[in-house]
Amino acid sequence: MFVVHGNVNDLVYSPSGNAQDTPTLDSQFSHLNDFFAQQLFGSWDVVLSFDLGRGIQAVAGADAKRHQSMMQFLSATLGSPTSWTRDPDQVLDNLERMIQRNLLEDDPAKRKRIAFLFPYGQYLVPAGDHATMARGPASRLVRMLSWAQNPYIKRVNMAFFLVAETLSEVHSRLVQSPHVGAVEITLPDEMTRTRFIELALANHDSSRMLDSSVSAFTTTTPRFGESNETNDQVKQSTQQSPMPSIAERGLPIETISQISNGLNLVNLNVAISSSLARGETVDVNRFRALKKTLIERQCSDLVTFIEPSHNLDTVVGHVAAKQRLAEDARFIASGNLSAAPMGYLICGPVGTGKTFLAECYAGSIGIPCLELRNFRSKYVGETEGNLEKVLTVLRSLGPVVVIIDEADAALGNRESSGDSGTSNRVFSMIATQMGNTRYRGKIIWMLLTSRPELLPIDLKRQGRAEVHIPLFYPQSAEEIAEMFQSLAKKNKIKFAANAVPDVSAERNLSGADIESILLSAKREMMAEGRSELSRTDVDFALETFIPSSQGIAKELQEMAAVLECTDRRFLTEKWQELLNKPDGRTILQQKMAELRRLIER
Repeated sequence: MFVVHGNVNDLVYSPSGNAQDTPTLDSQFSHLNDFFAQQLFGSWDVVLSFDLGRGIQAVAGADAKRHQSMMQFLSATLGSPTSWTRDPDQVLDNLERMIQRNLLEDDPAKRKRIAFLFPYGQYLVPAGDHATMARGPASRLVRMLSWAQNPYIKRVNMAFFLVAETLSEVHSRLVQSPHVGAVEITLPDEMTRTRFIELALANHDSSRMLDSSVSAFTTTTPRFGESNETNDQVKQSTQQSPMPSIAERGLPIETISQISNGLNLVNLNVAISSSLARGETVDVNRFRALKKTLIERQCSDLVTFIEPSHNLDTVVGHVAAKQRLAEDARFIASGNLSAAPMGYLICGPVGTGKTFLAECYAGSIGIPCLELRNFRSKYVGETEGNLEKVLTVLRSLGPVVVIIDEADAALGNRESSGDSGTSNRVFSMIATQMGNTRYRGKIIWMLLTSRPELLPIDLKRQGRAEVHIPLFYPQSAEEIAEMFQSLAKKNKIKFAANAVPDVSAERNLSGADIESILLSAKREMMAEGRSELSRTDVDFALETFIPSSQGIAKELQEMAAVLECTDRRFLTEKWQELLNKPDGRTILQQKMAELRRLIER
């Protein structure tokens, strides 16, 4: 007995037929049920499929004679097909009798080799607490376990396959049984995608050639009032300048295969067909935009692709942090993945530009960047299923930057806290993936938080989020002026001459505060119908701006970021001097504890 999960609704590469025949999409790629029937169990006597929607079916692919033989056996065993029930408990009773009859057959030559397929197996034995399971699902679980453990079934050619998109949706007692094997179908690799694209383009070109030949035939047919000479000229022109093939006019197949990582074959076919519609070529920008939409839909909108329009050169300040990120970006871009970290923890007070820095880092590498959205659900098992679906795409999409904002709240911890262990399982899945060194430099995790002390130590240890980068407010008047200019460029605001203000660092303005001041000044400018921001506009916005009153909370967040830092070069001179003292770290921890107690009071 096996539980097949993962990319089960996709096409499977399964070349069949005579090697001398011209390969086509239909002969090289098939659905999972047909793969079982024709490839894995192509020589077995009976391949039987059952799901709640269609009931019992004999699966023989395109072999009509074999299908007829299967139906004769099933009719002799289960009765007329018109009387076959779809009730799962009654169906399993009938299958039990079929199995027992086959096991009791004395003559081995008459014993049938039978494969049982259960698509959408999660609806037969759904996940849940066995103590609260209804009678029907509980009885089906017990029956499946008894078949898996039966020593007599193991001695003969009988196989059971439950197919489910996510493993967490199937009852854990079945999945974790030592008598049951779990087989994951991953997203297609580059070789499989290349073969699929070749056949898809060949199929498109052949159909297009047919259309053009039909068009030429109808054009060369004389119409009323036309001469044969005119049509002969059209025909001769068509023969002398044939239309180039789609593969020749568009991107090379190797390029399409490389940029299509993360897509399953069904969505890849949609992308190719959409790009080639109406005779268009496979354009890289259009293909990537369509790929972004398809992957978001493939992940059930649990991730959002971010298209960075900036790089690290746009970031103001944080010199040591930018230098480290730029070096790592060069390592990844050049393929030196062993020197790249598994992930980053970007922390600091609110408004210091954590998200912007992460996006600029992705823009410097030039690889996809996506943000993990809320994947939690109120339904049992669906949260784990959502996360499993996202992680499957990430493994095939790499290299990719994964941004998790407010990581302390999004990732959970080891405590179940009354949610039936969901938080614990989610935490375990993410921690396991983050620590898998096979994906070093391929999946770059960026955990963003202003409260790093709340993040479990398991996620921010070395080997997971290895590099801890603290961010601080601008440290000098020159840095504040540079930030005004950078944020004005970001928001497409044009400064007049000498309009950049001279603001002291003592005002303790964050990047978010400066952007808010600029937008307020822009509002005044637009109200007067001007297109340039004057010094008067900026000064007025500075005078009327009231910063947040949560100064103690911001100080606490800054201290937490300093304590989390993994490289002293990331710190400002003030914090370096404190930590260089023999008891500097202890003093900082005591001060942080005092602030926490003050905030709680």
